Amino acid sequence: MRAKSGRTDRGATPARAVREHRSDGRQAVAAVGGQWLVRGKDRRLTAYARHPDGVLRWTESRPGGPEWSGPDLLEIPHLTHLSLAQGADGYVHFLARRSVPKKDGPPVVDVMHAMQYQSGRALSAWHSLGNPRKNTDQASGMGAPAGVVSPSGLVHFFVRTAAGGVMLRRDDKAGKWESWHNMNARGAEEGMAVTLGVSGAVDLLVQGPGAAMHWRQTSPDGGFSREQDIPVQMAPGSVTALETAPGRCTYYWTDPATGGVVAYRIGGWVTPLGGNPADGPVAVLRAELDGYDCTVLAHRDPDGQVMVAACGTENEGGGLWWSPTGERTSEPPALAVDSAGRVVLGMIGADGSLCIARQNPEPGLAMGPAERV
Repeated sequence: MRAKSGRTDRGATPARAVREHRSDGRQAVAAVGGQWLVRGKDRRLTAYARHPDGVLRWTESRPGGPEWSGPDLLEIPHLTHLSLAQGADGYVHFLARRSVPKKDGPPVVDVMHAMQYQSGRALSAWHSLGNPRKNTDQASGMGAPAGVVSPSGLVHFFVRTAAGGVMLRRDDKAGKWESWHNMNARGAEEGMAVTLGVSGAVDLLVQGPGAAMHWRQTSPDGGFSREQDIPVQMAPGSVTALETAPGRCTYYWTDPATGGVVAYRIGGWVTPLGGNPADGPVAVLRAELDGYDCTVLAHRDPDGQVMVAACGTENEGGGLWWSPTGERTSEPPALAVDSAGRVVLGMIGADGSLCIARQNPEPGLAMGPAERV
């Protein structure tokens, strides 16, 4: 399925003109890890990005846009990474890696957690969830957290340790956080895909040297079973996943040998998808296009050009073509579906502003011109 861009369509705003007017000091410096464009219970989209003093947030003024409010600055200093996890109740959980400098030694590194209950509203207080290697010389080597929220509302998040292990922490039904659980991994590298299935069970894939390590939850909110390793090579930090059938994930990563995107399902073959992504994972989304269940992908190439593609879900072999959007970014893009059922592409511009493109009412995946918020 071919994707088309409307960057040069009538109504497109020249990028240079918008960049010249950004002077409020609230420019993003980095994208949020994973899915950073989310839809709330009120059907409004919210975008998030990192700022030197915390987190920037843009919120649709009404479902479907096109107007947005923000950026609002949600202050919390010393963040080095941030990821989001949204529950079935619409609450957005913030999972951050914080590194506080010390004059007389290594920084104090921990995981921070906060919640947003409604679109555009204030966050809860931030709370420290600690470090699995606290008070050891490995504490500062803790990786970035990544997690999901189960249907019962329990947060599950994972971090890589400095020694190449993987640790799990989650809360319980009483609202208290359980102690850290060792997943017994060895040689874990920075890059993991955490997916919640329709069954409510969590799937975890972690990059390793020469193979990816795989775990599946035996039941919703239950324990984890270590599955067979997958003997593949992945570019650092490039793996992501999407449930494409009940109980079955498709994993996507960048092949370090070819530089292109590949797709893989357990028991199948690695399928080349082409493209030439820069560092970081591709954005993936399931959406209905022309009445068909499709998978939409987006990435930026080494020059910062944002590329999009689409195919029938689990039918990558039927054809997939990457099309340029005409936009450039230094951060991985994000995908979402808005209240009108349109595919929405989110990008952080070179000036740190938010840029949004929406699907046009044309056959296939036709994206309208991008607009800066």
